[in-house]
Amino acid sequence: MPDLLVPLYKLPPAQPRLDALADEGIVVRRAYPFERSRTRRFIARHFSESWADEAEATFGAPPVHCWLAVHEKKIAGFACIESMRRGFFGPTGVDPAFRSRGIGAALLLAALHGMHEMGYAYAIIGAAGPVDFYVKAVGAIPIPDSVPGAYRDMLGPDGEEGER
Repeated sequence: MPDLLVPLYKLPPAQPRLDALADEGIVVRRAYPFERSRTRRFIARHFSESWADEAEATFGAPPVHCWLAVHEKKIAGFACIESMRRGFFGPTGVDPAFRSRGIGAALLLAALHGMHEMGYAYAIIGAAGPVDFYVKAVGAIPIPDSVPGAYRDMLGPDGEEGER
């Protein structure tokens, strides 16, 4: 999976997507520091322990660099920035029960707008899974020769080296 480059100065607005989700009772917002454990459990349960570890790093200092989609006081999705490296987006994911509702795109835009507000002109999406989604949603551009990129020499699930 290649890394992608996103020109943040060309992002579409996030507010229309956020408003549409709010009409469905889904709020997209930055996580609060006291939501670290609940966010970690959600990510480990629905995705992986390594993503949970990575996301937990975003709770290190305010403001938290993790956005949540919240429905009826429960997490429906998340998106993080600067968990792995400065200028990186991810990890991100949506609970399978909430997919195909635009939550992933709303989280992506909210987090990337947060990076733009921090002064970044570009963001990197590391080891991007759904490349076509990112190209369509935010004009992401594949970075040539970026596999494995920053994710090299990683430990596997049993403590041996492995892939992300």
